[in-house]
Amino acid sequence: MLKHLLLLCSLAVAVHAQDTGPAKDDPLVPRERDTVLRIQIFLDRHLFGPGKLDGAVGEFTYKAVVNYNYAHGFRDLYNWSRIQEAAEAEVPVIFAAFKIQPILLRYVTKDLPEDYEKASVYPFMAYRSLLELVAERFHTDETFLAAINPGKNLNALKAGDIVVVPNVRSFRIEEIKPMQSFKTDATLSAHTIVVDTTERMAAVYNEKEVMLAAFPITPGKPQFIPVGTWKVQTMMTTPSFRYDKQFLEEGVRGDESFQIPPGPNSPIGIIWCGLSKSGIGLHGTALPRTIGRTRSAGCVRFANWDAIRLPQLIRPGTRVIVR
Repeated sequence: MLKHLLLLCSLAVAVHAQDTGPAKDDPLVPRERDTVLRIQIFLDRHLFGPGKLDGAVGEFTYKAVVNYNYAHGFRDLYNWSRIQEAAEAEVPVIFAAFKIQPILLRYVTKDLPEDYEKASVYPFMAYRSLLELVAERFHTDETFLAAINPGKNLNALKAGDIVVVPNVRSFRIEEIKPMQSFKTDATLSAHTIVVDTTERMAAVYNEKEVMLAAFPITPGKPQFIPVGTWKVQTMMTTPSFRYDKQFLEEGVRGDESFQIPPGPNSPIGIIWCGLSKSGIGLHGTALPRTIGRTRSAGCVRFANWDAIRLPQLIRPGTRVIVR
């Protein structure tokens, strides 16, 4: 049994961006934007999600440092210097120039309604702008892209334009195979994923109880959180989604519902990992900047760029501990 899996509850204090605590008071925690961004890129590459890449020491960047140190057996969980040194060696260049290719235009629908019922008649829940696409592609948000592209009208992007972006392995919507299902795997199905709804983190462990990865999540509403031990039953990319307002708000299936087509702006994002608890899954999101803040009905939301990594870490049969 994974007796020690209290995630950050036992490994570290919960440090929130708005709180006082070690991250805010520790003079050894770097503050310079480019240094923090380099560390974020490094952590992201190693599957310890810092949240959006923005060059700021927020809650999830701090937790990513703690989790990385714990996973690698370092006793000083709050030590940033070791990670900073490794990041400087591995990530010498923190920005890249991204040229928007014409193929990406097919993943943008500028008039896609925000209202889900109106959007349900569209064939694909696409991005609503190239800016939104580029932000998610490089694990950041529109605000940070504006900061590193001063003077550029990002709301008027078109094919052929060049945008400065974080130098991270991109989330490539064009490479996602529609309706791809993932089967059991002798190694991955034996892993365990622990969803800590208090810390808003999900961590993956192997059979030897070694932490392999940890990502920020948004858990369900407290009254709907399926606390307990479950299993992953199904995994599929680009699912459609049955939108039932009553179920989302009250946890009881209503008489009125409609199907929302697949796509990055679907409420469940670009992948669904259904659990043995009926109606509950691990999945992506249409709003990555809200990860860790707003709550869904009972499911567990990841940023799409983190959610798409789940098939390389877990598979049907994986144990899921929700606490």
